[in-house]
Amino acid sequence: MTKYEYEKMISGDLFHGFAPELDALRKKASNLVHQMQSSYNGRSERIRLTKELLGTSDETTYLEKYAYFDYGINTHVGKNFYMNAGCVILDCGRVDIGNDVIFGPNIFAPLKIGDNVWIGGGSIILPGITIGNNSVIAAGSVVTKDVPENVVVAGNPAKFMKKIDN
Repeated sequence: MTKYEYEKMISGDLFHGFAPELDALRKKASNLVHQMQSSYNGRSERIRLTKELLGTSDETTYLEKYAYFDYGINTHVGKNFYMNAGCVILDCGRVDIGNDVIFGPNIFAPLKIGDNVWIGGGSIILPGITIGNNSVIAAGSVVTKDVPENVVVAGNPAKFMKKIDN
């Protein structure tokens, strides 16, 4: 791939999305996801496919069926990451997800998520958002601003509900 197009893509600049090399990366991600979803794979095979798909993952990463990634390789997850069914990660840019993070079903966004975070089902998190460690996004929330550490947010738009005491 032309390094130039890839670098433009991950830095958030305009890029040629149909460059053959970028298209090949998307197809590779799609094929890996399809392999994970098309039939039952034992744990070791799912781990292997996940490690090949994502930029960073380990044996504690679990992706349910119907996960979607643009590229996969730009997504980096910490330990104990669980991605429920129907989640979409648009990783044209780098996506960093911390340790002990759970995605409810149908979550869509490129973003940065700290450690020990829970995101409720049906939440929408706008691109570029950072979610701090130990925070909770209530189900159905629309997150339009960064979320600090140790809080619960809820609503549309998501608003501070309470502080979480450790």
